[in-house]
Amino acid sequence: MQNNSTQPKMLAQLGLFTTTAIVVGAVIGSGIFKKPALMALNVGSPEVMMAIWVITGLVTLFGALTNAEIAGMITATGGHYIFFKEMYGELTAYLYGWSIFAVIQTGSIASITYVFSEYTQYFIQLPRFAPEIERAWDLFIPFIGHIYPLENIGVKVLTILLINSLSIVNFFGVKLGGRVSAFFSVAKVAAILVLVFACFFIADGNWGNYTSDSVRFASGDFSFFAGIVAAFSAAFWAYDGWNNITYIAGEVKNPQRTIPLALTFGTIIIIAVYLLINMAFLYVLPIDEMSKSTLVAADAARKAMGAIGGAFVAMAVMISTFGTSNGTIMVSARVYFAMAERKMFFSPIANLHPKFRTPANALFIQAFWASMLVISGTFDILTDMLIFVSWIFYAFGAMGVFVLRKKRPDAHRPYKVIGYPILPMVFVLFAFTFVILTLYNDISLYY
Repeated sequence: MQNNSTQPKMLAQLGLFTTTAIVVGAVIGSGIFKKPALMALNVGSPEVMMAIWVITGLVTLFGALTNAEIAGMITATGGHYIFFKEMYGELTAYLYGWSIFAVIQTGSIASITYVFSEYTQYFIQLPRFAPEIERAWDLFIPFIGHIYPLENIGVKVLTILLINSLSIVNFFGVKLGGRVSAFFSVAKVAAILVLVFACFFIADGNWGNYTSDSVRFASGDFSFFAGIVAAFSAAFWAYDGWNNITYIAGEVKNPQRTIPLALTFGTIIIIAVYLLINMAFLYVLPIDEMSKSTLVAADAARKAMGAIGGAFVAMAVMISTFGTSNGTIMVSARVYFAMAERKMFFSPIANLHPKFRTPANALFIQAFWASMLVISGTFDILTDMLIFVSWIFYAFGAMGVFVLRKKRPDAHRPYKVIGYPILPMVFVLFAFTFVILTLYNDISLYY
């Protein structure tokens, strides 16, 4: 079937509550449960750690407000792929779209869902092969190294089953997928707030933890610059995904108003949740203890809830990653659909299901490729290698505000970014600085 006037159209069924929940659900995944320990190790100071969370939160908010102007102006399904096409032309949009498919979004789906499967082992031990069998199938990939597809096979199989199951859920309509995302977004925020309450009102914490530096920080026995860059990278990873809602603009009611509001409200909620949970962690875990923790949320929960703390956190992580995976699957498929509509992807991907009005082929090709990444085990390596690429695209996306104001000065803009041009410029400069410092730090460590 060709994409023509007889092609069924997507249905605008998502309201402000659901779109805000999708923003929150796309961001709050597994990162907030493990990145604080890495940040504590790298900076060694609770004041610096909290300052980084505040700075990255504000920068993320600046990016959301900047993109809200563009999202209110261009409301076609496809989000940043469409934005880049309007701003810079087809080549930039093409590179962005294929990066999204090849690594950025499919890798995120694989990684997030894999975390869900890992945490199920707190309750059910998943099968795996003997070590000699796991290593029997050894593949070498240039620039990545040796991979073992049979390694941890039980977790991989469950991950693939969940990716494909959620793709089927989203096949049956954006409204159903949106309801699933909204439910799990509310559930994950509620679980985090329960943990925050337990840390502050049940655990025996210490307010002095907020001003007590680690032994390494006090002695100066580490590279502060490298630690700051690593901590910023960890925090930005936890905030990543805030722009996903723009991908499904064509299925949002009154998108000119709804998407800017959802981006703003959702980002503010995320910042508040992240600051609260980090303050709760620090209240019960001194910075030195936090830096040595492999499961910081579980350690904090055990101090607050006793023996049930570990089970509570495992369930919270599963709820969080389940919702994030569902939301990422739902929105990302719309990018490939938009690309195919414009002859930049395989043409069958532009087909909508005639009854459910969903990009079924896009959902299933995405599920297939994400499953291949799960089998290969390369998803974390790829996403770690290319996280800076996402920030290059973020920077160019924000620069598009200046481009579009010059190219289309008379276009209707239901929302104009506050603080223009200062606020968008701060975001762009910060994004490029972060990319450069990350590359410099990685090269320095390598050599």
